[in-house]
Amino acid sequence: MNLVSNFAVGFVALLHILFLILEMFLWTKPFGRKIFGLKKEFAEESASLAKNQGLYNGFLAAGLVWSLLTNEFAFELKVFFLGCVIIAGIYGSLTAKSTILFIQALPAGIALALVYWF
Repeated sequence: MNLVSNFAVGFVALLHILFLILEMFLWTKPFGRKIFGLKKEFAEESASLAKNQGLYNGFLAAGLVWSLLTNEFAFELKVFFLGCVIIAGIYGSLTAKSTILFIQALPAGIALALVYWF
């Protein structure tokens, strides 16, 4: 069932598009501050860093979407970009917030397992 693994990859891509939106456009807004638990002053001071993070999340999403739209090297692209997401999630959980492991790395790990399984 390639459909199952593709759905999982698409879900991880969607998560990263949402991360992009939150970090690039909503970081300093009340909703974004609430999601990340930020005080207004800190959010404003760190906005450029968050936009940079959001851009990287956009690149991860773009790679995952690319892996779904191509037939050439699709498996390799999925493995590479899901691996990048997993590593970023592990690193983020160690350096920023432990819940990143479950929000970012776990879905990518499940998707990667499904890519290998199917």
